[in-house]
Amino acid sequence: MSIAQNLLSIQSALPAQVTLVAVSKTKPIAALMEAYDAGQRIFGENKIQEMAEKWEAMPKDIQWHMIGHVQTNKVKFMAPFVSLIHGVDSLKLVQEINKQAVKANRVIDCLLQIHIAEEETKFGLDEQELTSLLSSSAFQEMRNIRIVGLMGMATFTDNKDQIKKELTHLKSIFDSFAARNSQFTILSMGMSGDYQLAIECGSTMVRIGSSIFGERN
Repeated sequence: MSIAQNLLSIQSALPAQVTLVAVSKTKPIAALMEAYDAGQRIFGENKIQEMAEKWEAMPKDIQWHMIGHVQTNKVKFMAPFVSLIHGVDSLKLVQEINKQAVKANRVIDCLLQIHIAEEETKFGLDEQELTSLLSSSAFQEMRNIRIVGLMGMATFTDNKDQIKKELTHLKSIFDSFAARNSQFTILSMGMSGDYQLAIECGSTMVRIGSSIFGERN
């Protein structure tokens, strides 16, 4: 199947309240343009340099989402254009995003990454760290960053029960914070392998790459 066909079959299966981020990392601009021509306007990248190059070359009505781990020294390269930063996992990073957003005269939307997987390699905050970050005076004073929800990645496993347990846990954290914060509207969880389950568990945004663009080299 073509990229356009893959995209349309996924889009038609998604509930109306779920946003699709087409994960286009490592893919050539021609492949992204095929998805763009099929109506996709939100693309996710995990390397800031690559995302900036694609942003310069492609139509300006695209929303660019940074979905990979963010190094603070690279924030300045995406601050002028990034629509949403998914993997924000420290106060230090929040401060840098706010600082670069001030320079770019923008308010940048971000999701805080929560660690729900069993693997130690996954980044993210725990519930206590999330609470202390959001209630810190340093965060309260920032005007150019807006936390609009949470994101998380389940353990990479075939055990559906474990994945469901982790995603349900993230949804419960999201619900408790959203009840106190009206800006919390996005719960980003679910990728090509588990997005249907993630949607069942309450995800409002899925990040799908290989099911659209094919496997990466």
